[in-house]
Formats: sequence, structure tokens, C-alpha cells
Amino acid sequence: MSKAKNLQTGHVGLNVTDLARSIAFYREVFDLEVVSESKDGDRPWAMLGRDNRLVLTLWQQSEGVFPTGLPGLHHLSFQVDDIEEVRATEEVLRTLGAEFAYDGVVPHGETGTSGGIFFADPDGIRLEIYTSTGADPADAPTSGAPTCGFF
Repeated sequence: MSKAKNLQTGHVGLNVTDLARSIAFYREVFDLEVVSESKDGDRPWAMLGRDNRLVLTLWQQSEGVFPTGLPGLHHLSFQVDDIEEVRATEEVLRTLGAEFAYDGVVPHGETGTSGGIFFADPDGIRLEIYTSTGADPADAPTSGAPTCGFF
């Protein structure tokens, strides 16, 4: 029996290369607000949230691009209420020049109705925005496996 009876994911901390650029990206795409930040020292950081809930912490303490070939985070996923929210976010991302793994909204699997968009932030961190219905009747980009595992 688990000792953590009400386990939930808390905030997610991400290493970024340019704090200001990442704050702007996450504010624009996810409508997050800066809860607190520090630009002092050699490791500036920011806490971003919404509705009195901390969602992300950004730490400027890295260089290069997110290494997808190493152990660690595969992708970060966010669920929204409906497919219209997914599509609206896709439009925002297109205006920002974001890199997409697939073209448009795709289902999580063959004959699935849940699905979303798969893209990268400015540091190459893989992200997903999805909803539980409305991704059909599009074909899944991979068969027999979850789409989110193959980007």
C-alpha cells in the first residue's frame, strides 16, 4: 500500500538557456503568469503559474539544446478542455515559429479520439497539448503505440 495516498504531480522544473525568452514563450503559449523570479547571481530563475497554482519553474543554468537521446524527461504534457483550445494554441505556436513533430492535431493512437499537438519549446524541450476527445477522424502518425512516445 502506498504511503502517498493523494499523490499528484506538482510543478515541473526546467533548465533553460535564456530565461527571458522562455518566460515569454510559456506566458504566450500557456497563459502563465510570473509568480516570482530572481535575476540575481549566476542561476536566475522564474516561477510561473495560473489561478494561484504553481505550474513551472524555469532555471537558466544550461547550454545547448535538450538532449532527447539521454535518460530523463521524454516530454511534458498539458491537458485542455476541448479540441478548440488545442487548435487555438496551435495557431499561437505557429505565429511564434515553433517546431512541430506532426502536422496539426493527431490522435494518441489508431481509432482514438484523444489527441493533440506535439511541439518543442525554444530549448528543444518536447511538449504536448491534448484533449480527451475531438482528435478523430485523423489518422495516428504511429500505429499500435501511443503517438506521444514517438516524437
